[in-house]
Amino acid sequence: MPITTCVFDAYGTLFDVNAAARSVAAEPGQDAFAAVWEEVSAHWRAKQLQYTWIRAITGRHVDFWQVTQDGLDWALEKTGQTHPELRERLLGLYFTLAAYPEVPDMLTALKTAGMNTAILSNGSPEMLNGAVDSAGIGAVLDDSLSVEAVGIFKPDPRIYQLVTDRFGCNPDEVLFVSSNGWDATSAKAYGFRVLWVNRAGEPLDRLPDAPDVIAPDLTNVPEIAGQL
Repeated sequence: MPITTCVFDAYGTLFDVNAAARSVAAEPGQDAFAAVWEEVSAHWRAKQLQYTWIRAITGRHVDFWQVTQDGLDWALEKTGQTHPELRERLLGLYFTLAAYPEVPDMLTALKTAGMNTAILSNGSPEMLNGAVDSAGIGAVLDDSLSVEAVGIFKPDPRIYQLVTDRFGCNPDEVLFVSSNGWDATSAKAYGFRVLWVNRAGEPLDRLPDAPDVIAPDLTNVPEIAGQL
């Protein structure tokens, strides 16, 4: 069955999760932060994901904005960067994260080809709207689907079902694209066809249900969608 719908994870897939810390590190007067920004960003992302999994398992759901703040607070304390102004600056930039440079043209090509396009993300609706508006890609997305509609984080199967419910399609009509290996394999288990975006050249996760395609970025998503 041909692909009719291309769905993207948001953070780390369409939007650069390191952009906020990188931007602050380049600002005047941020020499101390510039020395540790990569460590802060790595800890921030790791804790953000860990907290979603733990909250999903324990049934202690909060929205992704709270998890994002909690992860940052841990990362800043870990690296000795406990300045309130720095925290607020990083959170402000995270709300409007930059998209990867190939994203607008890639989404435009999918829409030109007649595909449905959407985001499926842990992000809260407010966070997703902020990032989409900042990147100027709202016109080439049919929807931004948030886990808040279900009240649990990925990889619960009910999250992936949001796509098939929204577009009235079968799972094998969907190409799901994620930079997270665990997300890619979970979407594959649900029945999607899956592209794992492996920007960092990492090994494949030792999990069931390997992705159909691995790519270094999003440039060739329209061609891949047309070939699967």
